[in-house]
Amino acid sequence: MTKSRINLGNRGEDLATVYLEEKGFQIVVRNYRQKSGEVDIIATDKKTLVFIEVKTRTSLLFGQPFEAVTANKQAQLSRIALDYMTRNKIKNQAARFDVISILIEKNKKPKIEHLQNCF
Repeated sequence: MTKSRINLGNRGEDLATVYLEEKGFQIVVRNYRQKSGEVDIIATDKKTLVFIEVKTRTSLLFGQPFEAVTANKQAQLSRIALDYMTRNKIKNQAARFDVISILIEKNKKPKIEHLQNCF
């Protein structure tokens, strides 16, 4: 992955974190990594544990950012969420998967779309 793509991803995650905090979410951890992959943000929304994938693009040439969350990525996120909940002995707590789609076009304000309970 190129340095500019990494920087774009980091910027998107920073924007998503600020957005979520403004909406009342409590950030638990960012960039939770395991052998099987990574989830960008884990947060709580009231009493619900939320696993959040952030997708950021600079144009719509290849579609909306959220379209990059494929069935394979969803399965990977599910495995990582189960790992997190198991390691932290979290039982009987509601959980969901959200996607935050961010479009950062040159000379425009970033557009943030929050898709809740996606899969």
